[in-house]
Amino acid sequence: MTNDTLAALQELIDVVAKLRSPDGGCPWDLAQTPETLTPYVIEEAYEVVDAIKSGDKDAIAEELGDLLLQVVLQAQIASEYQQFSLKEIAQGISQKLIRRHPHVFGDVSVESVDEVRQNWEQIKAEEKGETSPENQKLTSKLSRYAKTLPPMIAAMKISQKAAAAGFEWENIDGVWAKFHEELGEFEQALEQETPAEQQAELGDLLFSIIQLARWNNLDPSEALQGTNLRFIQRLQKMEAFAERPLSDYTLDELEALWQQAKAKLAQEKK
Repeated sequence: MTNDTLAALQELIDVVAKLRSPDGGCPWDLAQTPETLTPYVIEEAYEVVDAIKSGDKDAIAEELGDLLLQVVLQAQIASEYQQFSLKEIAQGISQKLIRRHPHVFGDVSVESVDEVRQNWEQIKAEEKGETSPENQKLTSKLSRYAKTLPPMIAAMKISQKAAAAGFEWENIDGVWAKFHEELGEFEQALEQETPAEQQAELGDLLFSIIQLARWNNLDPSEALQGTNLRFIQRLQKMEAFAERPLSDYTLDELEALWQQAKAKLAQEKK
């Protein structure tokens, strides 16, 4: 790392420390806690991913900066309570990388990427004390996914691991049957059950849809993201066609605008 890079990082650390200073700092930054900042950590991580997908190098650099800010902010707040510092964060990840890459920093030999991954998982399990019979149980592993991943990603990982352990349908007909079963139970819950039971049945229905995605090698998160973007694009076209705010149109008029927007977007793709 060059001196210029180190100086730039130190400048960021100093700026964040000033924002958090009781003497002339920013009231908003001073009001933040590790918990109140967690939504921004998630938001900035997703924005980094979106920038990378766009291929815009300036956007990528900007969004990575926003994500780095969240790391520095968390470190600053922790240091104020004498918990840990950015130095300990950097040292910790460096040591972890060295431990988990014995084929680079040690004398272990590997023949493939799969061996690297296996070694990584084994070392990780040993570090976290997960090599005991209790922690090796399938449910222990699945619980970690449920706690640490976004729900849709967690559902896919959970179903993949369960299937690998043998908890799987014989063919896709069974998956479709499960989907229709859950759809019926959800419809019944909406008519007869409490909100809590309706919520539970909605979860079961979504989980069954994710099973269909897994069986067809589809990514449900990517699929939903695509739908979100298409919906927004169609609304943008509707607003372009509209002569007044959309809220002033009747439902039938909105449907006509929707179909017009849909047809226009389809034409533009040709």
